[in-house]
Amino acid sequence: MFKATLKEPSVFVDSILTIGELIDEAVFRLRKDGISMMATDRAMVAAVDFNLSSSAFDKYEIENDQSIGLNVTNMLSVLKRVKGDDSLTLELKGNKLEFVLDGGSKRKFVVPLIDLSEGELPQTDQLEKQYTSKVTMKPEELQKGLDDAEVITDNVMLEASGNKFTMRAEGDLNKAELELEMGKNDSLLEIMATGNVKSRYPLDYLKKMMKAGKMVDSVVLKFATDFPMKLEFNNEDKSRLHFVIAPRVSDN
Repeated sequence: MFKATLKEPSVFVDSILTIGELIDEAVFRLRKDGISMMATDRAMVAAVDFNLSSSAFDKYEIENDQSIGLNVTNMLSVLKRVKGDDSLTLELKGNKLEFVLDGGSKRKFVVPLIDLSEGELPQTDQLEKQYTSKVTMKPEELQKGLDDAEVITDNVMLEASGNKFTMRAEGDLNKAELELEMGKNDSLLEIMATGNVKSRYPLDYLKKMMKAGKMVDSVVLKFATDFPMKLEFNNEDKSRLHFVIAPRVSDN
């Protein structure tokens, strides 16, 4: 038995909307401490790590821990029907997951479970000790830098050194650059860098991940030179949406 209700479901809806930009089906783990999932996109460029704590729900009932396979695209077709004043109840019924939207009238949707195996999950925690920089900043500033870079090319170079963080995009003739310095820019909240750290990443993936920016007040970037980057969107102790993205090999 599993049944959970969110009176304000935006944190769940927005998380799945962002996940759906990269993942089309996944195994969701239903546990006594909350709902979680980890998956990679089909191109194996990015990994997603999602957790929504049971404390984020207004009601959370579960008898036994279990894992269920879901088509994320099907889930999104339902979650896009959630309106501002709707509460959302998820209930597992046999081989189906029922969604009840209650905003005065009750609307019910049913999404079938699918047979999926988690396979070998990426060991993203093993990357932690290898990051040589950590940047915490306001998501709207990161979004601004990505939008500027997109005008120039399809990738962006991130650089952290001392108390400065730089985003740079270079084309054949044009160039865009965003530089933030600790103490001078309110958008840069924290920076740590061991030496001069820089790496290049694909813009299309970063833009999709940044859809989670509206859920949080700050975003954390962890990276090393020519090494996968981790983006962390943390909503206090209620939700976690982390991404790991592979670098593009830098030639400068």
